[in-house]
Amino acid sequence: MPFKSTYPSINISGNVDLWALLFSDDSPYKREFPPTKEILTCPVSGQSYTWSALRDAALAFGNGLVEKWQWKKGDVLAFYTPNSIDTPITTLGALYTGATISPSNPLYTPHELAFQLTDSNAKALITHPTCLSTAIEAVNKSNLPLDRILLLGPERSHPQFQHYTSLFISRTNPQPPVPISPKTDLAFLVYSSGTTGLPKGVPITHFNTLSNLLQASSTEGRQFPWETSVQLAILPFFHIYGLTCCVLLSILSGWRLVILPRFDMLQVLKAIERYKVSFMYVPPPVILAFSQHPDVGKYDLSSLRVLHSGAAPLGRELIRKVWERVKVPVKQGYGLSETNAVVCCQEIGDWERRMGSVGRLMPNMEGMLVGEDGREVAETGGEGELWLRGPNVFGGYWKKEGQEGVFGVDDRGGKGWFKTGDVVKVDGEGNFWVVERVKELIKYNGYPVPPAELEGILLTHPDVLDACVIGFEDKSLATEVPRAYVVVREGVGRIPTKSQELVDHVTKQVAPHKKLRGGVHFVDQVPKSPSGKVLRRIMRDQAKKDARRSGSKL
Repeated sequence: MPFKSTYPSINISGNVDLWALLFSDDSPYKREFPPTKEILTCPVSGQSYTWSALRDAALAFGNGLVEKWQWKKGDVLAFYTPNSIDTPITTLGALYTGATISPSNPLYTPHELAFQLTDSNAKALITHPTCLSTAIEAVNKSNLPLDRILLLGPERSHPQFQHYTSLFISRTNPQPPVPISPKTDLAFLVYSSGTTGLPKGVPITHFNTLSNLLQASSTEGRQFPWETSVQLAILPFFHIYGLTCCVLLSILSGWRLVILPRFDMLQVLKAIERYKVSFMYVPPPVILAFSQHPDVGKYDLSSLRVLHSGAAPLGRELIRKVWERVKVPVKQGYGLSETNAVVCCQEIGDWERRMGSVGRLMPNMEGMLVGEDGREVAETGGEGELWLRGPNVFGGYWKKEGQEGVFGVDDRGGKGWFKTGDVVKVDGEGNFWVVERVKELIKYNGYPVPPAELEGILLTHPDVLDACVIGFEDKSLATEVPRAYVVVREGVGRIPTKSQELVDHVTKQVAPHKKLRGGVHFVDQVPKSPSGKVLRRIMRDQAKKDARRSGSKL
């Protein structure tokens, strides 16, 4: 039988949009903190915003989009920028107009960015001066005119492009927000790479996001009071994890959000000490840095109550090592772009007793485990693919492409189950453990790496006849890395210089997180099914056997 969250159900309104949730005095979800509460802080730029200043700036930007650019409900605003204190302002201002936000990885190549701009039908792009050359090249490859590039950042003058503040129109009595149908109108269009190569758009409605924020607020939020809690944001805001858990949840909860443009361990340690940071949402490599970085002991980390790890599984050994070194608990959570963000979240008090668990299902959600035979797993502790239903779960991919096998029907005919592609087990108290992924997607530092894309690039090299890319766990990096197995044409030497040549061939054409950090290995053939599908599971199993023989870790 499907199982429900062990948390009490919460009231989730289908009539409230994100702007109303975060800023309207008429919302049924009342703000508990004063409007003068400082919400955003950036140590690098020296800027900060109170809740009311953030609201006013977002309104001014939204007004400008409508009056100066004739912005319409449903228009897509794309982002291509590192973390910035300006990102929440422009994001929320655009949402006020009824726009859809489509964030992208600032490490994307021009080709990758152009694909997202075109596929999302973006009407404008917000970028940072450090990303501008790539942004221009991508815009020229898409249908977007150059005059629809806006810059953010502390420098407000540029010889060619407008700063987003140039659109500001401030009013004493602003126009009311555009009417939103929360269950159908999109707030975000994020892109999640699939195993077929090209990224897939994940449409997220206002209701999906509002639901997940209220779910997380009722569980995670109650562990951190607004009066004293400070969150340090190093998660990328283009990722659903950082967008939801850092930006939006902080504004809803009244936490002070200290924003760093990117992860730098020394800057992280300085910020924790200076701002008395209470907690952080991070990927596993940051946990690894806390266990190894030589300067950790030089800073006062006594304010830090917990590190929350997500985006990829975390081993028990690393959790223990962090505790032994800095006496900070490490807890875990689980989520996907397709579920807006959070599916499960471990509570602080459970970190040691249930080490390795990703916690319990969010309120108002249902889950089901399905075995390889396609039937529900009935016994407690049994393993199966996790299927989910809930108000935060998306309704299907952008343009309805690639929908086959995404949703399932249970044994009683119940529809709408999202197939996560992750194998999990659940104990008698509703705590989840992630066992492995059914999906072939590789996760490097939480970033998705589609193996088929890398295989396609390898096959463009004249010496490569066939290729298979898999992910393996690099314990020194605390993450999966892509590794390629290739068949080369007759007469080509299987030597280290050729391996490096193929690695470089891929590196030139992909974003940094897609590099073949696991190297290129030569094989006689790539295992395939009768239909020609690459059997990566067989290659992974063979790679593990080879690693055990050689004594290496895989």
